Amino acid sequence: MKNLIVVFVLTISVLSCKNQEQKKEEHNHQETQTQQEDVPKKKPLSPHTSTMAMIGDAHIHIDYSSPGVRGRIIFGGLVGYDNVWQAGAHMATWIETNKDLIINGEVLPKGKYGFFTIPSKEDWTIMINKNWDQHGKDEYDEKDDVIRFKVTPSISDKITEHLEYKVNKISETEGSISLAWEKVTISFPFKINQ
Repeated sequence: MKNLIVVFVLTISVLSCKNQEQKKEEHNHQETQTQQEDVPKKKPLSPHTSTMAMIGDAHIHIDYSSPGVRGRIIFGGLVGYDNVWQAGAHMATWIETNKDLIINGEVLPKGKYGFFTIPSKEDWTIMINKNWDQHGKDEYDEKDDVIRFKVTPSISDKITEHLEYKVNKISETEGSISLAWEKVTISFPFKINQ
């Protein structure tokens, strides 16, 4: 009988110790979880953003990642001259319209398109491409360009820290799209195809 009592007491002691250890682990896990929640999340260096506008009954939407200058030389440095650039960071920038647009005398049918550029010291080449869903310029193919044209950039002394697109309303049937980053701004007009 003494042996049975000793076994019983030992079993209770072991179970009690295990229960206390489990409670300690749960408490430590909760503390770790709380500590992780208290750590502020790092802001992304190239936050995902978008811009849009209504021009008459046309809805124009541009979706892009907005990298910062952060003291770097951008054009002719980070973004090499005479190379295709996805005009943003990470995924290719895309533009979507619910109406046909006329850009540089050509019709851009309503839909969603990749927006690419080839920056240079003189004129930039703008490409609006069928392949909007791609990482960077990895799958860019010139044969998929719907519209391709040149624009002359304007250079400013003022720095635009983060890449910024704007869809500007000029009238109920006309607008412009602009891109500004570092000291460079490019802009081009469009019309709603009536």
